[in-house]
Amino acid sequence: MKNISRRLFAALAATMMIAALGLAGCGGQSSEEPAKGAESGQEQPNATATGAGEGSATGEPVKLQIFAANSLTKAMAEAQELYTSQHPNVTFADTQYEGSGTLVEMLAAGQYADVLITASKGTMDDAVEKDYVKEDTRQTMFNNDLVVVTKQGGDLVGTDITLADIAAGKYTLAVGDENVPAGNYACQALTTVGAYIEPDGAAGADATGKGGSFSDAIKSKVTLGGKVGDVCKYAESGEVDIAMVYTSDVYRMGGVEICSVVPTDTHRPITYPGAVCAESENAEAAQAFLTWCMTDEDCAQIWERWGFERAA
Repeated sequence: MKNISRRLFAALAATMMIAALGLAGCGGQSSEEPAKGAESGQEQPNATATGAGEGSATGEPVKLQIFAANSLTKAMAEAQELYTSQHPNVTFADTQYEGSGTLVEMLAAGQYADVLITASKGTMDDAVEKDYVKEDTRQTMFNNDLVVVTKQGGDLVGTDITLADIAAGKYTLAVGDENVPAGNYACQALTTVGAYIEPDGAAGADATGKGGSFSDAIKSKVTLGGKVGDVCKYAESGEVDIAMVYTSDVYRMGGVEICSVVPTDTHRPITYPGAVCAESENAEAAQAFLTWCMTDEDCAQIWERWGFERAA
């Protein structure tokens, strides 16, 4: 009888213990229950969410379409490669390199771009005026010089060729056409010596380098190029005696040597403005790339190596 009583007592005690443990479990939060506040839709920090936030620092995959002036071809290609190595989520579509005026025309025709970088203030002014770019993102990125070049190793190497020499018709000459900013700058400089005449008679920095005509002394000696690279090649091949191009083109194209630097007071400042395009679907990433171009020190070495001076 005593043994039966003990067994009944033990069973009762075990039952009471199991019940107590069950109540304690109900009082706690199971691993499958939402965190406090989740029922109300309140976002709660947790290990998974924090990890996702940190991971997003690299961003979603983005492919940027850049429209850039021809003279930036090699420098920009290097810069993009460096940028992707530092920001693996960002790649670049086939960058379009054209004369600055042509790039604006491409935007006018509805072609898509995230970033526009031109080789003149005037062409960017046009893009802003027509709402092709976001004006508040515009910034001057680079400066450049206009130089007179001749064939590498040619007879004119070492000759200090002046604007007056050109105006006198001593040499055959290549310059860019009206869609090429380097050509506009060249014509502005030539107005100061009467070799290019604008309709309103403007000269030097007041001239546009468009809509005028070459003087009788040189008009038969001038070859126009649709790209500044073409202009450089005319001199490299010996098709013309000299060409007027950017300093950066000497580094980019090769095959030519500088005879002289065109005085900066004979033309408008040579600047390269950049901006995020109005229709960009990747505006934040596009702006980040432009900012990086102006602030990354490794990138600064690329611009310098290709003859560009980063704007202050």
